[in-house]
Amino acid sequence: MAEVLSQQEIDQLLNKMKTGGEQTTVAIQDKEAIPFDFRLPNRISKNQLRTIRNIHENFSESLSSFLLSKLQSIVNINVISVDQIYYSEYVLSVSNPACLFTFDIKNTDIRGILELSPELALALVDRLLGGNGTGTKQSKLITPIEQKVLYVVVEKIMVDLRKAWQIIGEYEFIIEHFEPDIDFAQITSQSESVLLISFELFIGEQSYLMNLCFATFAFDAILSKMSNQKLSSIRPVKYDGTTAKGIISSHLQKTILNLVVEFGTTTISINELMNLEKGDVIKVNKKIGDELKIRINNKLMFMGQPGIVSKQKAVKISHKIDAKDK
Repeated sequence: MAEVLSQQEIDQLLNKMKTGGEQTTVAIQDKEAIPFDFRLPNRISKNQLRTIRNIHENFSESLSSFLLSKLQSIVNINVISVDQIYYSEYVLSVSNPACLFTFDIKNTDIRGILELSPELALALVDRLLGGNGTGTKQSKLITPIEQKVLYVVVEKIMVDLRKAWQIIGEYEFIIEHFEPDIDFAQITSQSESVLLISFELFIGEQSYLMNLCFATFAFDAILSKMSNQKLSSIRPVKYDGTTAKGIISSHLQKTILNLVVEFGTTTISINELMNLEKGDVIKVNKKIGDELKIRINNKLMFMGQPGIVSKQKAVKISHKIDAKDK
């Protein structure tokens, strides 16, 4: 037969249960609740974001070199943030009027927006037209003429993006059109997530903002390529399976060098030089059949014999000059 509890033991059990319940309630109240958004736009992992940041840091270096030569001023570009946000949040952050260039990536469904702050756009136009970038304009609306001037920079940005993204694959960035109002630059739905990359441009002592906004609903193919690559060994796809030495050698083989064949030397006076006419003959220190010096970028490298090949003047290399013979 089961043991029967006394009334006192029952009261003690009830009191302990009551005390334990209160402690549990207090513990739950003390723990901070973390809100969770079931529409959370984080479809890109932190590792992939780091890869994207590296890509656009390389892009920044290339673009800053171009602007340095075009604007004749010190230019520095920094990636200040790489974020995933809702497209509706991005739309609210864009000024009106704005300077927006929509673009897409060829053979994909990926669309994006290149946003230049109105101050940056007007400064670029002023400098590209010969000014110092400090001109004043009442309206920030970009005129058709200013758009044409900006296309020089925008097209270069598209080219540099293609080069920077080669570590993932061959992607061609194509400009669609200019848009001064974000409401008409619809690249995705308001509830979809976008990848926002923000840059800070320093031109001289002035700083400006530039943004790249990518719709991420079609990013799956790119993200899978990022996941399959190691950050430490990331390199353009076309160089897969090659060494750094092989890549450098390949580029060196395509380098154009200046070749000069020296037919001989002589010494003449200034008076003789001034009186030279068409048909005059200058006697040099070489005879027919003598070997001629062949210089590469003004450096003596070979000896050879002159001749004709397919009715074209040519030189045949007979031997290479050793370092001890120079």
